[in-house]
Amino acid sequence: MLVALLAAFALLAPPASARTFFPTELRLPDGFQPEGIAIGAWPTAYFGSRADGRIYRASLVTGRGRVLSQGPGTPSLGIKVDSARGRLFVAGGTGGDARVLDARTGEVLASYRLAAEGAFVNDLVITREAVWFTDSFRPVLYKLPLGRHGELPAQREVGTVPLSGDIEHVPGEINGNGIVTSPDRKALLIGQSVTGRLFRVDPATGVARAVDLGGESLPHNDGQLRSGRDLYVVQNRANTVTRLELNRDGTAATVVRRATDPRFDVPATMAAFGPRFYLVNARFGTPPTPQTPYRAVAVDRF
Repeated sequence: MLVALLAAFALLAPPASARTFFPTELRLPDGFQPEGIAIGAWPTAYFGSRADGRIYRASLVTGRGRVLSQGPGTPSLGIKVDSARGRLFVAGGTGGDARVLDARTGEVLASYRLAAEGAFVNDLVITREAVWFTDSFRPVLYKLPLGRHGELPAQREVGTVPLSGDIEHVPGEINGNGIVTSPDRKALLIGQSVTGRLFRVDPATGVARAVDLGGESLPHNDGQLRSGRDLYVVQNRANTVTRLELNRDGTAATVVRRATDPRFDVPATMAAFGPRFYLVNARFGTPPTPQTPYRAVAVDRF
């Protein structure tokens, strides 16, 4: 029933020309401290709070929203929508965990312990076979294997894949961060924030090879979004989104364009719907208070 309902939402979504009338800013709760944003096949955005782990859901049509799920008191960082099954996967930051929520009700469907103390589970990507998580404080990837029809795993099936090869872990800094699949879907592409480098990782072995950026660098790289061979990298403290063109296997990329917007205030991650990109302003340089305002902003795709 849920899958059918979500499919109906997708079919009823307005054409791209109509979506230009959607609001260009989404106000989030004061003090929310957002980090992640996800948008699925329907015009709804989901945001995670790094303060307490709440999940906020907002309509792209009206801009109005509400708290979908109260947090566990630990962060919700990267967040992705599994549109086909109506699920949200959430990276738990310093909580060292991952959660799976019902995208409609906010019910926690499953919770997984990925690591003990000293972890920073930052971002994730959903593939057909598994959900992969980065850890910014540890040189590993975490794997939640999925069943043939997307069934969630048991805790004992959760895996840890050590990273090796070209990547050099820098203790005490933000290392592995944004993650997507390569265009041929045979590898994972992860950004290392502290070095501004991009790596292609073999998911079977964890061996990481530096992506040839033609001498370019991506300082402060955070969330990533791939569309075909186009890779968009959010560079948070640079208030910039960089578009790169990947080769098919993700071993090389060329910088095509860098874009900014006066409304950017340390954007952390981005998602897409229709003719727009939506970026959430994390405001990392602003001291957080219960009254600090936060918002997400929309820009035209480029």
